[in-house]
This record gives sequence, C-alpha cells and structure tokens, in this order.
Amino acid sequence: MSETGTKARPLAEQLPDPSTASNVRYNPSLEELRELAAHEETTTEFGSPSYVSEFRSRSSDRTKNTVDHDFSDEDYDLVDEAIELAGDGEMLCVDRLMGRHEEATFCCRLFVPTEHARIALAWANLFEPTDGREPDLYTVQLPDYDETAIRVLPDEGVTAVLGSDYLGEAKKSFLRLFMYRLKERGGLGLHAGSKRVRVRDDDGDLQTVGQVFMGLSATGKSTLTSHGCWLEGAEDATMLQDDVCAVLPDGSVPGSEGKGLFIKTIGLDEDEQPALYRAATDESAILENVAVDDDGSVDFDEDRYTSNSRAIVQRSELESADEEIDLEQVDQVFFITRNPLMPPVSKLTDEQAAVAFMLGESIETSAGDPSRAGESIRVVGTNPFIIGSEGQEGNLFYDLVGELDVDCYVLNTGYLGEESVDIGVTESVTILTETARGTIEWTDDEQTGLTIPESIPELEIEEFYVPDHVDDYEEAVAALRAERREYLEQFDDLLEEIKDAVY
Repeated sequence: MSETGTKARPLAEQLPDPSTASNVRYNPSLEELRELAAHEETTTEFGSPSYVSEFRSRSSDRTKNTVDHDFSDEDYDLVDEAIELAGDGEMLCVDRLMGRHEEATFCCRLFVPTEHARIALAWANLFEPTDGREPDLYTVQLPDYDETAIRVLPDEGVTAVLGSDYLGEAKKSFLRLFMYRLKERGGLGLHAGSKRVRVRDDDGDLQTVGQVFMGLSATGKSTLTSHGCWLEGAEDATMLQDDVCAVLPDGSVPGSEGKGLFIKTIGLDEDEQPALYRAATDESAILENVAVDDDGSVDFDEDRYTSNSRAIVQRSELESADEEIDLEQVDQVFFITRNPLMPPVSKLTDEQAAVAFMLGESIETSAGDPSRAGESIRVVGTNPFIIGSEGQEGNLFYDLVGELDVDCYVLNTGYLGEESVDIGVTESVTILTETARGTIEWTDDEQTGLTIPESIPELEIEEFYVPDHVDDYEEAVAALRAERREYLEQFDDLLEEIKDAVY
C-alpha cells in the first residue's frame, strides 16, 4: 500500500510549499504567464492568444474517484507520483478563488509544468485572484506523463491529472469538488447556468425572476444564459453563471466562476450570439483549438482541430454579465434537451421535474465523447461530474424544488421530428422571457400527455406541435416512455414516486 493509500500524511502536506520551493514559480501575473506560453501561441487578428492542445476533450473514461470507484494500490501510486513530480522540475503554482458566497468560496491551487504555462494562463482567467487564504482544493496537472489518468480524492480535495494537456481537466477538477462540497452542506451542485430576469407582469409591476439552466455542453446553455432577451429600460436580463452553480437549502444559488467563461466556439454566430461573439473576438479572449491561420485569421466555423473548439472569454466583455455571480433566489429551472419528441417547452410537476433531472436527455457532444458526438444520451442532472449516488442526487433535487416551490420546465433547443422544424434561439428566448413574465397560457394536452403552451405572446406556438411533425407519433412516444422507465429502474435508491412519474 502506498503512503497516499494509507493516508499517512495529508496530501496537502506532501505537495511543495510554493512560497519556499526552489522549483516553483508562485502566482506569476497573467502577463508573465502569457510570456511563458509564447512558444505555443499564435496571435489572432484580434490580438488575443490562440493555442492548440494535444487532448481536445475530457478523458472521462480514464477518470476515477475514491467515492464511486475501488481505488487500487496502482491508483494511489499514480497520485503519489503526481505529488512527487510536482516537487521536481520547473513548476508553476497558481492560486485562485472559486465562488464568492459565504458558504461556497474555495481557494484552489493548480500546479502545472512551466512549459505548459498556457494551461495556467487560461485557467487563471476563469477565476478571481486569491485573497491570500490557505487553499482548500488542489490539482496537479502533468501533461507529459506517459499514461492518461485522472484520479480524484474528494475528501482530501486533491486531483491528479496525468497525461492530458486539456484545459477542461483543470477547470472541472475544481468545479467537480465545488459541487461535492456543497452537497455535503445540504445543497446540490448543478452543471448549470444562472440568470436574473427583471420583467413587468400583466399589471405593469416590475418583478425579479431567478432562472437556472441545466444542460450538457453545446446544447445552448451559454447562449441562453448570456442572452439579454431584448429587454430595455427597467426590464433586463443578466447572466450570473454560465457553467456550474449550486442550489442551497435557502433557495440561493451560489456561483463558481467570477472572472471568465469557457465557451464553445464552433459555429459561433455574430447575429445569433452577438454577446458571446463580441467577447470571443476581443483581445482579452484566449482561444483553444480554434481554426487560426498563420496570419491570425480566425474561422469559428471550421473544425480544423475539433468540433470542441473553445474560448475563455471575460465576463467584463459581456454586456449581459452582472457584477454579481450569486442568484438570491431560484424561481424557475429549465432542463435543456435536444430530444426531437419533446415540444419547445413543457411545464413539469415536481415529480416530473425529478424525472427530467434523472433522465438528463440530450445529444452527445465532442466535449464529452467525440466518438459518440450526435448520439442521443442520458446523463443524470446533465452533470457528468457527480460524485456519489446518482439516485440520491435525484431525491435531493426533488426535495429542494418542492420545499422551495420552484417551477420546472423542459426546453427543447434542437428540432422536432426528423429535423423538419428547427427551434431557434429566437423561439427559445421568447419562451424564456414570457415564462418569466407569466404570460404563457398552459394546457394539459391529451395526445402528448404533457402540459404545453396553448399560447405564447409573439410566437405561433401551434406551428411547433410535435405530433404534427413525427410519423407514428404514438408508437414513438410509447417506446420513449418505456425506455425512460427501464432507465430509471437502475437507480435502486431513487424514490418510487419519481419512477412512477415518467412522462
């Protein structure tokens, strides 16, 4: 058994002290980090740095944690070796703060070899500078290790990322533990964006609505969360968080990333996504695996390296981004799907909302598993970073939305039937705005078995009635419900009232 395996010493004590270690450069400035990464940089036409990595998605099949997996001596040895190697060679150590909420702020410490300074540069642009407190969470990322393995020790707050140079591994190593720690405190971490919308109701009174968007990468979460909803004057829509947040028992939603966003750029459209496009073309952005020519020309439509091309953009460059990252109260939760049998929007009971949470239906993207991109998938909570029982996670969600009186919806941002009717950004944003206003008239539809809109201001919703666009609709829906029931049966600890609410 290795020293780590016996927990003879806390892992934090085994890592080098960056303030005294001769091989560690501690908290260099962003300017210094960019200089150190110059050997990998192509400068874009906007003056921003662009980098190409060897790994272009997360190695989810090479990731293990001590809560959900049996750790062998070999697994503990990998962590030991990562810590030992952090004490050798030239290393960078960067501390950043994740979150601002009094119950949800963690100091994160990243170790990465100096020659891979671009990882530290990009990661440091997502989170805010430390205030000098001691670290809570640690990640050692060693891209040149001869084996690809990500090993997570949640209770120790330590992650070893070996053999991958993908920035997403560093980012998610901390966000994964952010969600785990808040679940220990009675909350629920979410792979979700959050937004505050101020609109006038039918009486003309201004009301504030807190919205949360749950969805897998590349389903439109960033687009919808950052959209200003075309609101003007006293009415407005502001983005608080883009990727990971949490719901606490008091209904507040603490955010995690206070400085930047890690957005998908493939197909980034100036007309459809003006706010994100402007931020991605600002000199403050950092591009990763985007098609950039030697002269700096950028093509967001070309998947030269991967369809999972990315950009780190600054919140300060997004007009819709608020200075705050915490939502005071959640009122509405939207599950973003690409299931072609689902209407543009449907309203859920608490039990159905827990079903939607457990199903996490979407389309696989290159961010998760490039080999399965485009396939229909199910991921509990649309969150591939859950640590612990997924069934208990669904039960906790059910309890929270019931206690907090949260309205939940399924939002289809894809198409209906055999790609015959596309649901665009205009339709989705209109739905979100009118849901916040409370102007949608709902009806319990017998054919679909769902609660769907009878009317939505500014939208001809009858044109999006799913049965009109799917051949053999009844048969297709029956098969879908049977699949859903079978899927939920695998979760032994999931409440029966949730399993019985399959829609």
